[in-house]
Amino acid sequence: MGDSTNYDPTIEPATKSPSTKTGPGIGPARGRPDAATGENPDATERPTRATMHDVGRAAGVSVKTVSRVVNMEPGVRPEMQRRVEDAIVSLGFRRNVAARSLRTGHRMGSIGLLVADLMNPFYSSVAKAVEGVAARHDAVIIIVSSGENANRERELLLNLLHRPVDGMIVVPAGSDHRYLEPERRRGAQIVFLDRCGGNIEADAVVLDNFGGARLAVDHLIRRGHRRIGFVGDSTTVLTAVERLDGYKAALAGAGIAYDPELVRLGSPAVELAETAARQLIDVENGATAVFAANNRQCVGVLRAIRESQRQVALVGFDDFELADLLPIPVSVISFDPAELGRAAAELLFSRMAGDARPPQRIVIPTRLIQRGSGEIEA
Repeated sequence: MGDSTNYDPTIEPATKSPSTKTGPGIGPARGRPDAATGENPDATERPTRATMHDVGRAAGVSVKTVSRVVNMEPGVRPEMQRRVEDAIVSLGFRRNVAARSLRTGHRMGSIGLLVADLMNPFYSSVAKAVEGVAARHDAVIIIVSSGENANRERELLLNLLHRPVDGMIVVPAGSDHRYLEPERRRGAQIVFLDRCGGNIEADAVVLDNFGGARLAVDHLIRRGHRRIGFVGDSTTVLTAVERLDGYKAALAGAGIAYDPELVRLGSPAVELAETAARQLIDVENGATAVFAANNRQCVGVLRAIRESQRQVALVGFDDFELADLLPIPVSVISFDPAELGRAAAELLFSRMAGDARPPQRIVIPTRLIQRGSGEIEA
């Protein structure tokens, strides 16, 4: 699992970009922001920050051309666009959102939150927590969903990073995030949530997936179960891999041989999980217990158990609404989604305030809640 850093709630919050007062209003030291670019070429308050004028001089093009490239507008020849992009990377240029907002006299920042599935209540809790932190920093959040599609993730991320967002919290769908390195060299701040980014050294706030899964399966083994099924997501999803590893470790610790026939992967939706669970329990010598690797999969397994009318033990990873009110309440590996969102947001705003520590990996602990379904004896 690698080194981890405990969440430090004392991280100082980010402060808004400084501005210089000029009489009754707020504006730069000299002149006013350019109407086309949102920048003030004469301002001296941040002399080390590259401007569009710097990029234009380095690329040998006009400021208007730089503006078109930065704002993803049409009408720029490919060769010229490459020159501008190379200059942007070499100078570490980032859009000066603060300068653009000086025309209104108010600076409200924005951050992006990219999740995997807007239908999943887990992400609603995360988003609410992120929104709470953002509000304290006078910022708004833009929420988008990748639908667990790596190509869609990349498209959304690059689109948002080329617009006035000050940072991104990302639940990754893909397994290779090297494409974000140019954006980070330009100053983009990115924190991964729930899963680490692939092939990139970056901040991440994750769950103890391995430990939680092992705890769940250990619990079922102690109830006498040896035919324990696993219903999880694709192996392209890091959390699914870590939870499968925890499942395997629990079996090995009890001297139970790993049986791939008891494992069903690639079941992200309720309906797919239901079908997978039927294949595990509606057969001779089938599973007497099931570990469901997330809340949507747990709902699918519950439907399959109800239809089979067999007494099958169940522990799910992630709690979900009404789990404690079912005829046999569902035992779960639980955690606080809000804690996950808060930790990611606090870390992001700390980075935007200038925190230059090495990449952090914050691990949120999990716990077992025994309600009945996981306590059914073999």
